[in-house]
Amino acid sequence: MKNSELQYLTDYSPADKPWDEHRSISDDVGGIYLRAAGFERYGERVEGCSGILRFGWSTNEQTGETRLRLRDARFCRVRHCPICQWRRSLMWQARFYQSLPKIVAEHPDARWLFLTLTVRNCPVTELGDTLTVMNAAFQRLKDRKEFRGVLGWVRTTEVTCGRDGSAHPHFHTLLMVSPSMLSGDGYVKHARWVELWRDCLRVEYDPNVDIRVVKSKKPKDGESLPCSVVEQLRGVVVETLKYSTKPADMLVDPEWFLELTRQVHKRRFVATGGVLKDVLQLERETNEDLIMADGMAEGTDDGSRLAFSWRAKDKKYRRDRAMDKPEQK
Repeated sequence: MKNSELQYLTDYSPADKPWDEHRSISDDVGGIYLRAAGFERYGERVEGCSGILRFGWSTNEQTGETRLRLRDARFCRVRHCPICQWRRSLMWQARFYQSLPKIVAEHPDARWLFLTLTVRNCPVTELGDTLTVMNAAFQRLKDRKEFRGVLGWVRTTEVTCGRDGSAHPHFHTLLMVSPSMLSGDGYVKHARWVELWRDCLRVEYDPNVDIRVVKSKKPKDGESLPCSVVEQLRGVVVETLKYSTKPADMLVDPEWFLELTRQVHKRRFVATGGVLKDVLQLERETNEDLIMADGMAEGTDDGSRLAFSWRAKDKKYRRDRAMDKPEQK
């Protein structure tokens, strides 16, 4: 692999292009923090995030496929760092899928709903108060009789930037429910979800609510029920466990983004309950966890290490043989 034509990470592994994309945006986000009084420490941490990546060759023993797997990196873990948002999302998705077989075995007849709950846009300076209202409303929603058929749930908060510079906070909620919620006495119509959310918010207007049933399919020949459910849920799991704020929104208006950072400081954007309470292991997030989000446990490790250093001018990770071995502490 000493071919001189292989200079960048994407030359070795085109599938790892997302590293370049996310790290490039991280430079822009870090720059906003560095130029703002009081946010310099965030900027320094984001600027130093994942500066060097060390990969190893890994072979999948079942398929024989050999590819690069991340083995070492240092992450800043700043909430709005695009690299860390991406890694965190991958980590949560992996944990969810790992937990699914046991849950499906215990609740084989369960169905899944994807519920989005919104409120009217608010000034970004009032975002913190609005989130407090929304969280309290969700607590009230859980106590309603219509929620009794919910076996477990995963809820995330997303905040987008409105065209007028306002903030648009909303909840994405994956609900694991009993079959009765889709038919018969337990069925909850869309109009009723709107009424429930309006009452729980204690507002006079009808908030936008989107409720979708995840289509169930019988397992294919030779396919297990958990594998079938994973395929059914893949799209909604990605939607639920994605970024809390779109990287593009962070860059549109730096002042909006800085105020967002102030408003959401120390606020939790992910919550779980019922039989899904522990699937994401929200209390556990180490540097090693963010490395393993890349599938480090899959396949063999040949022991080699290939380092790639970030080159901001090129907006690419470039092969850096001098950094193959980590510095000894």
